[in-house]
Amino acid sequence: MDHFEYIRADNRRRKNRHRRGPIIGGCVLLVGICCAGAIFFAGKMKNNGNGNGENSIVIGADSNEATSSDATNETDEAVSVETTQESLLEQASALATGYDYDGAIALLSDSAYAGDPAVQEAIAGYENTKSTLVQVDVNTVTHVFFHTLVWDTAKAFDGDSRTAGYNQVMTTVDEFNKIIQTMYDEGYVLVRLHDLAYETTDENGNPVMKPGTIMLPEGKIPFVMSQDDLCYYPYMDGDGFASRIIIGDDGKPTCEMKMDDGSTTTGSFDLVPILEDFIGEHPDFSYKGARAVLAFTGYEGILGYRTSSSYAETSPTYEQDREEATKVAQCLRDQGWELASHSWGHLNLGTVDYERFKTDTDKWENEVESLIGPTDIILFPFGADVGDWHPYTNENERFNYLHSVGFRYFCTVDSTKAWVQFGQDYFRQGRRNLDGYRMWKDITAEDPSTRKLDDLFQAENVFDSARPTPVPEM
Repeated sequence: MDHFEYIRADNRRRKNRHRRGPIIGGCVLLVGICCAGAIFFAGKMKNNGNGNGENSIVIGADSNEATSSDATNETDEAVSVETTQESLLEQASALATGYDYDGAIALLSDSAYAGDPAVQEAIAGYENTKSTLVQVDVNTVTHVFFHTLVWDTAKAFDGDSRTAGYNQVMTTVDEFNKIIQTMYDEGYVLVRLHDLAYETTDENGNPVMKPGTIMLPEGKIPFVMSQDDLCYYPYMDGDGFASRIIIGDDGKPTCEMKMDDGSTTTGSFDLVPILEDFIGEHPDFSYKGARAVLAFTGYEGILGYRTSSSYAETSPTYEQDREEATKVAQCLRDQGWELASHSWGHLNLGTVDYERFKTDTDKWENEVESLIGPTDIILFPFGADVGDWHPYTNENERFNYLHSVGFRYFCTVDSTKAWVQFGQDYFRQGRRNLDGYRMWKDITAEDPSTRKLDDLFQAENVFDSARPTPVPEM
């Protein structure tokens, strides 16, 4: 029995249990009575502590009725056992739905109910499904990315000087929802960048990057997702975007939006809470709780908080913003999001003067990493790598400097389905922009072979009709 067959069987058991409620209740009561009988015959009479035998269990020779509160206690304990076991099975099911079959099996096998038939059946089902999983070739995994999502298209595409830029590099909420739904329907599963590769040491103690082991059911397609510039820059105010990430009442990250009247409201206005909502409804879209990579610059602060040192003397909320940003960053990490650098000043790190390159890297470390914690991923602004497609070498001083401050995962931008490079002690991957420009290029392509997104979705089915057309060239 595979995992999904087990879930169907479990659902039938639950329906039958509710349908036969009185019978099940009688069985539970009978268990309580039998336990009480054993106690009675072993100890003659159970006293409730008042010394006179009142409210004790009385079993008649021909009676199956319990006449004391202790019988109720026994029944409650039996129900509690059933509920605890059911909860355990539900936890295991949640792990297996996220493809963590080892976790589900360990949870059940190490529990007090490991010998129960229902638990044994579940373990066997997970073992069976696990045996059918296929190992992913990490060299074939695609990586897609977005910028901040447009919530209000009327404001973003209102014809002012920023409209063209938004139209080119942003994706609307409607488009994002269609994209992830289509990819889910096609069998795509979100994995972490750190699932693709991990750093270890060789037999001589030298650092080495190794391919990760990702096991998925046949037909499932792993992919990585990232979001650039999760900073909510001041220039975006009033243009139909969320204003910051906050921690919601449920302890999960959500968005704050500034309203026209100056008030604020919270909701799923950008990628982070939208993806959280979608995974909540479709947990099998996420491999072992994976979320996307979120990349920050630093020159205006992060996550909508003005944390840059340039605000230290001008913003009365500077210290509070730094404190809140730190809390939100930790919340994101706790939810499975991976955090990354997008450089401090959004610079072309491959061509900028080397001294400025170093200063920018140091600023990011001091002003951003100091808030969000150790970070080993860098998503290059403009997709501008610090080298060409050949492997990095020790002669590449920019790579050496980034590596020296802790970066191990380096992501550029290209339009191929997958580009992966394993270095001795680094991992490199290309990314694909799913924005207005890329979708419009597919829609208007005269040669179908030049379309770049068809393996993910048909651009015509996603493209937001609220966009101005044609989308200008970059």
